[in-house]
Amino acid sequence: MRRLWRILASNRDLRLLLGANLISLTGDWILRTGLAYQVYVLTGSTLASAGSVLASLLPQIALGSVAGVYADRWDRRRTMVVANLLMVVALLPLLAVQHAGQVWLVYLVIAVQSCLAPFFTSAEAALVPSLVANDHLVTVNSLNGQARDVARLVGAALGGVIAAIGGIALLSLADMMTFALAAGLLCRIRTRPRSGSARRTPVLGEWAEGMRIGLASRVLRVFLAFTVITGVGEAIMGTLIAPFVRDVLGGDARAFGVIMAAQAVGGIVGGVVATLIGHHFAPRAMFGWGTLAFGALDLVLFLYPLATPVLWPAPVLIALVGLPAALLTAGGMTVFQNATTDDHRGRIFGAMTAVNGAAMLLGTIAAGTLGERIGILPVLATQGAAYCLAGVVVLLALPVPPPTQRQPRTREMAATKNYQTGNSEVSGGPDGERRYRRPPLTRQSAAGAGLPRLGHAVVGT
Repeated sequence: MRRLWRILASNRDLRLLLGANLISLTGDWILRTGLAYQVYVLTGSTLASAGSVLASLLPQIALGSVAGVYADRWDRRRTMVVANLLMVVALLPLLAVQHAGQVWLVYLVIAVQSCLAPFFTSAEAALVPSLVANDHLVTVNSLNGQARDVARLVGAALGGVIAAIGGIALLSLADMMTFALAAGLLCRIRTRPRSGSARRTPVLGEWAEGMRIGLASRVLRVFLAFTVITGVGEAIMGTLIAPFVRDVLGGDARAFGVIMAAQAVGGIVGGVVATLIGHHFAPRAMFGWGTLAFGALDLVLFLYPLATPVLWPAPVLIALVGLPAALLTAGGMTVFQNATTDDHRGRIFGAMTAVNGAAMLLGTIAAGTLGERIGILPVLATQGAAYCLAGVVVLLALPVPPPTQRQPRTREMAATKNYQTGNSEVSGGPDGERRYRRPPLTRQSAAGAGLPRLGHAVVGT
């Protein structure tokens, strides 16, 4: 705990970023929870609810990679501030929604916000390593994950209350306030990491460069596989958890709320534990074993009703999942950040965001189709099995850092050995992966520069 307070007390910019994230994410959960309920109240249609899911996923797929390119080009702090302020403006049409015939306005707002979100998340993921020393990354990533769980618990509870009191209009006003407050905090961040290289290639060229970097890196190929496998699994979980509680366990809306609250509480407790002890373990081990434990507990959660379809084990098991979830998130994000340089971290995070959206879209369609044909439990069991598979992939395929290279690096990239390869300087990284970094741009190289011959991948639970 002393280590945590020391990190926070000495880093004003980190406190501002974490505070802004907590406020903004709480607003997201207020709107998400209340809006899902209000859309169903307005329309009485599950198809209308599914439309809101599609409205959120499609922009993520289309713009995730492009947003990452701009996160590498633009000032990241400014990108986050502008994204929050644009989200305030994007919420204004919700104030006019009064009846089912205006539900298209809800879809429009969800789609616009989903277009803006990748710019914020890519900039944030790329900014964090610039704010903290390398040996603090695990602790900070654990703390950031914990903030997400606190936001989910508080925001989901407030969303239901606000929706009951003032409907969609009050929900939108509450979310506007959180975005504005978050933008104010972000404006006060002093650290201004340099933007990308002075050389400007077309956006599609930079996107292709980022994909080459990702595919050339073994670490990032593992991340790509992890993102696809778990993206499908998470979509299955999100689609079928309510039918699981109602039709398999025989629970009502209150039981569903208890299980969701238990999930958030478990995430908070798990986040505290991961924050306190995470720095004692290798990020690769946290990532792999955390994913494997997550999948195993989910399998128990979804298969125990075959033996006894009672309700009480569900909130206990879903709370226990919180610790491995926190460990895999902190470990995975740290491995990702260590495997990327500041020049291309944003675009690769954006690419993984797009891949995750596509995987979730596939999982949503599969869950909706197969859930009715083969049953809820067999489909949900594939979610747990998917995480177990992802954990095995991480442990077997992710390279083990040589002991001599596990020392903390500087904020940018510790160079233990330098090479010169074509247009790019290659540095040996602490995880055994080669790091690619552009050489200083001279007049001659700027005049005739083509795409560097480079070659990189992210995670969420």
